[in-house]
Amino acid sequence: MNRNPANRALPVGLVVLLAGATMTATPVLALSEFQGAPAPIAGEQNAAPGDEAEEAAPEERTPLEIPMPDPLVDRTAVELKDDEIAEPDVVEPVEVLTDVSKIPVPVARMRELIVEAAASGDIERLRPLLGKGPTQTQVTATAGEDDPIAALKSLSGDQDGIEILAILLDVMSTGFVLADKGTPEEAYVWPYFAEKPLSSLTAPEKVDLFRLVTAGDFAGMEEFGTYNFYRVGITPDGKWKFFVAGD
Repeated sequence: MNRNPANRALPVGLVVLLAGATMTATPVLALSEFQGAPAPIAGEQNAAPGDEAEEAAPEERTPLEIPMPDPLVDRTAVELKDDEIAEPDVVEPVEVLTDVSKIPVPVARMRELIVEAAASGDIERLRPLLGKGPTQTQVTATAGEDDPIAALKSLSGDQDGIEILAILLDVMSTGFVLADKGTPEEAYVWPYFAEKPLSSLTAPEKVDLFRLVTAGDFAGMEEFGTYNFYRVGITPDGKWKFFVAGD
């Protein structure tokens, strides 16, 4: 029997254990420690062993989104610049006056004189009120008529001018307005229809208007766009400025 300890066989389990210890103690060289091995790429150092590097997918880019105009929006308004956007016209309310005691005394006095002359039936009584020269009252004249009384007679349905006096009296019996306030053209105007949109007239106001004109005349005015019958203007200092018809 061989009793030399050096030649004694080791148990199998111990051989396996020693082999494992030897393998664990042997240092494992990293790939980068080999001469000529490429350096690790940034971003891949923390990659888990066995994981395959995935190539980053390119960012998807959506087409440029251009807002389309709303077909329901008025294209005219869209095309205008901000400072050119059309705004609806604003109609200022018209103050209808009826109390002659609250107007300037010279205006009330001239109105009274006109009413008295028209009611007399004598058209010549209007002559002193019409003035002369640059301050002469503007009247609707026919061709070739420079004299205001002759012009008024030519507009009347009778030769004495009675019809035009009746019209003048009816005009002065209506409500009135202060037109062009604060301007050189400022004047108290009869009737108030001359300064008020026909579409804004109330039913009672239409009754007032139909005392001066017929329904057919009114239809013509609507087509024309404004009141175009006779009207009277008196300046704040009491001068009879005009007695005209038309636009």
